[in-house]
This record gives sequence, structure tokens and C-alpha cells, in this order.
Amino acid sequence: MPTVDDILEQVGEFGWFQKQAFLTLCLLSAAFAPICVGIVFLGFTPDHRCQSPRVAELSQRCGWSPAEELNYTVPGLGPADEAFLSQCRRYEVDWNQSALSCVDPLASLATNRSHLPLGPCQNGWVYDTRGSSIVTEFNLVCADSWKLDLFQACLNAGFFFGSLGIGYIADRFGRKLCLLGTVLVNAVSGVLMAFAPNYLSLLLFRLLQGLVSKGNWMAGYTLITEFVGSGSRRTVAIMYQMAFTVGLVALTGLAYVLPHWRWLQLAVSLPTFLFLLYYWCVPESPRWLLSQKRNTQAIKIMDHIAQKNGKLPPADLKMLSLEEDVTEKLSPSFADLFRTPCLRKHTFILMYLWFTASVLYQGLILHMGATSGNVYLDFLYSALVEFPGAFIALITIDRVGRIYPTAVSNLLAGAACLVMIFISSELHWLNIILMCVGRMGITIAFQMICLVNAELYPTFVRKAKPKENTIYLEVQTSERLGT
Repeated sequence: MPTVDDILEQVGEFGWFQKQAFLTLCLLSAAFAPICVGIVFLGFTPDHRCQSPRVAELSQRCGWSPAEELNYTVPGLGPADEAFLSQCRRYEVDWNQSALSCVDPLASLATNRSHLPLGPCQNGWVYDTRGSSIVTEFNLVCADSWKLDLFQACLNAGFFFGSLGIGYIADRFGRKLCLLGTVLVNAVSGVLMAFAPNYLSLLLFRLLQGLVSKGNWMAGYTLITEFVGSGSRRTVAIMYQMAFTVGLVALTGLAYVLPHWRWLQLAVSLPTFLFLLYYWCVPESPRWLLSQKRNTQAIKIMDHIAQKNGKLPPADLKMLSLEEDVTEKLSPSFADLFRTPCLRKHTFILMYLWFTASVLYQGLILHMGATSGNVYLDFLYSALVEFPGAFIALITIDRVGRIYPTAVSNLLAGAACLVMIFISSELHWLNIILMCVGRMGITIAFQMICLVNAELYPTFVRKAKPKENTIYLEVQTSERLGT
């Protein structure tokens, strides 16, 4: 009996239908980028200092320029290690004193400013920015700076816990239903986040978005890899992830045009409601339908694919079956990942690779956002280097193999990050070059791990992983379910 791959060889492994489905589903991958790394713009921390209404009145009376006001009234302006003083401390001085002159007003109180008492900011902060972020709106600086980390941690926690259930939902109820459900929740939570009245509600909506957004990306990844033939699967998988990079580039432009975080959040969330139109545009996976014994529907979809590709349906289409060795285990479990010495070795190595690659990738992005001179240009440069990274992965997977590109790319990324430790922050251009080199290296590593992750395991273990997935990072490669 013919399998799905057998039929696709006759009607087109990557014909018009697959191209259309691929471009349609790639929009999901691009839309995932603002969720994954949007913290760079949503949580941007500009230069800031303590706000003091009395200082503002004195500055207006004396006619100070902004630079003079900073020099006369803000402590710790000088070496970088004194930035905390300038941003989080203020002079405990009564600025209404008549003895204060307009020329160096603190000179009459102490010959050395370091002897003046300092205190925490009590009236909020003044931020040097043309827009706003969750940092400036909720004052997530100084003693509350950890709340920004918690905001991003809620998203990652959502990725983890969502991974435990989304794969099961996709296998139990179908790829399409999983995709549409996660799209709806993701869009609603994204819009609600833009209207969050306080920090706690912001965390709640961010957590909810994390719970479904990774599954949304995964459902699109799974669908497109199940629509194409085996000969095109690797290329499609890499190109789907390249669409994520397109989303990074688009995010840069949006963030520049919309410097206020609530408008930016709305701009990246509202269009995702259009993905609900996939109900009419994207069919269910025929492989999943066959696994559920719904052969009639699977045959109907394969016939539709043949017509879209301009091919006649094969005569044996009605005998379509799921490619599955009857001798294979039918009830896989998470324990199968560790059942044999070989599988244990593969599992532990891949877990380590996923962990290091994810930490390094996100770490480079967050470090760039925190230290860059121009966050928009630096973010754009580091995003653009992902394109040659994906291209290198595409041309080497069949020519060189997987091991050498994976090893070299990880070595390149690690070396770039290690060298950055010893480079002065004043050499901004050199730090940016090293970050881009590290970003390209880790991009190649990600692409390779995605392929290796699916190729090292037997079919029944690959099927089990989306269901039993407790390794959250491996969700990104729930590839070729049912093949």
C-alpha cells in the first residue's frame, strides 16, 4: 500500500500547494519573533535619574541648560562604575534654600560633594527617551530592576509548561485545531498585554502568551514538514526558521516607527488574528489523519494536493496508508529516550546542545539590547547575520554532514562570546562584530540541532517526543511526526 511520501513523489513533493502552504505558515514563524525577543524594545531601559520637582523649579529659575542641571544636581556623573549613584540616588538637600546660588549651588553646602548625604529616589525618575517602555511606565529600575527579568522569565516559564501539553493536543486533536487554538489565545493575550493596567496583569498576560506561542510556532513547523516530501523536508525546515529572522528585521522597523511600547505591542498582536483565516486556507495533516484511522479525509486532502499541483491523483491513492513498521513499538513513552545506551547518549548530548544554544542565543540578544549605543541598528545588524548563517547550514547539511558544522558553529559562537569578556565596552564596534559572529555561529548550531534532533531517533521515539515532551527546548524540532 502506498504511503504519503509515495503519493507525494508522484503528485509533487514541493509543488504549488506546498509552496503556498509554506509561505502561509512562514508568517507564523515571523510573528513569533516579536514574542520571543521583543523584550529588547518592550523592556528597553534608557538613561534615567531621580526626579525632583524642586530641582526642576530651581533649574527654571536659574535658566540652566539640561547639561548644567545634570552637572549641578545629579550625583555620580563620571566613571561607569558610578552609574548607580546617578540613576538611583539623589542628594538629600533642600533645594528651596535661599542660600543656593545658580552657579554650583552645592558648593555652599560642602566643599566636596561626596560628603553630602544621598538617599533613594522618592518622586520617581526622569527618563531620557523619546518613547516609552514597560521599564519607564512601571519604573522597573534600581531596586525594582529585577521585575524586568521576571517579566521575561514568565514568558520562558510559559514556553516550558506550554510545551508539556501542546504536543499532546496536536497529536490528540490534530495539528490544525492546535494551531487555530493557540493562535486565538496568543492574539487575545497579546492585545490584553497592550492594555495591562498594572505590572501584575502584565505578567499574567505574558505568561499566558508564553503558554501558547511556542506551540503555535511548533504547530506550523509540524504542518509544513508533514505536507512536503522527504526530499524537501530539510530545506523547508531551515527556511521556516529563516522566516523567524525576517520577523526580527520587521520588528526593528516597527520598534523604530512605534517607540511607545503599548502601540508596538498592539502592532505585533492585532495582525495575528488574521491567522484564524487558516481555518479555510490550511488543511489538516494527512499523516495525522491516517494515524487517527480517518483515511477518507486523508485521501481527500491528498487528492486536493494533487489537483493544486496540476497532477492526476495516482490510481492507488485510495489504498493510502500510514508509513509505519508494524514491528515498531506502538506505545512510546518518555522513558524510551533513555532505554538504550545509544539513545541515552544522544538524548543527553542533545539536551546539552539545546540548553547551551538557547542560553547563548537569547543571551546575545539581551546583552546587545542592554549595552548597545543604537539599539535599533545593532539589533538589525545582529539579525541580518542570521541569513548567511541559515544559508551556510543549507549548503553544508548534505555536503559536509551534521557533526562538523555543529561543532564548528558552536566553537565559533563560544569563542566570540569568550573574547567579548576581554574587550572594553568603549570599543563598541568591536563588540558588535563579535556579537554578530557569535549570533551567526549559534544560528548555524540551531539549524543543525533541529535536523539532528529528528534524525538520531527511531520513528516511534520521534513520535513520542511531542506527546511526552518535558525537554522544553526540543519542542522547536517536533519534526516529521508520523514519518
